[in-house]
Amino acid sequence: MPSLVVLHYTAMQSFTEARERLCDPAYEVSAHWLIGEDGRTEALVPEAARAWHAGAGAWAGRDDVNSQSIGIELANPSTHPFPEPQMAALEQLLAGILRRWQIPAHRVIAHSDMAPGRKSDPGPRFDWRRLAAQGLSVWPDPEAPQAAPAGFRDAALRFGYPAVEDALLLAAFRLRFRPWAQGPLSAVDASAAADLARRFPGSAFTIDGAGAQA
Repeated sequence: MPSLVVLHYTAMQSFTEARERLCDPAYEVSAHWLIGEDGRTEALVPEAARAWHAGAGAWAGRDDVNSQSIGIELANPSTHPFPEPQMAALEQLLAGILRRWQIPAHRVIAHSDMAPGRKSDPGPRFDWRRLAAQGLSVWPDPEAPQAAPAGFRDAALRFGYPAVEDALLLAAFRLRFRPWAQGPLSAVDASAAADLARRFPGSAFTIDGAGAQA
């Protein structure tokens, strides 16, 4: 039963081109849903079936994300923001998925979240804050207590990120929550991660110096 939703962009020029790629067995890639920039929404794989959209990576201490997730592809070449009709269609689709499968909002993630350094979609132009405002994802509280930068890694792993090297972890976290931030790890990063870990723990796994232990 799916317990996670992964959002992607197609990085292709059109809905039709993306659909052809996702439905061609030769490419060994598929997704449950495809949403066009005009809001057109098409089911490609039954939600209860396994699709090949996530690839190598992990979330909340579990790998083989394909087996536990529903993948949604947004037809977007990655070069511009996601249009209003597309976002509205995504919100309607997500609300139904979360209700059908009783998936909590903190388990709606980016492809880049589960595969830091390997994937960057849906990218810095995607409006995660908008989804969070509707209870379809999560966002850190800007008024959360300040945390020390040294606690960033522990908090990011507790939220669900995989135990990759520090630079990749920070880049993946910022891509979603602080997409235009630059420079070294800061208290802003740590405070956001600590707030997310406190309110939306990804799973009950412990953390040692090497990372997450199942």
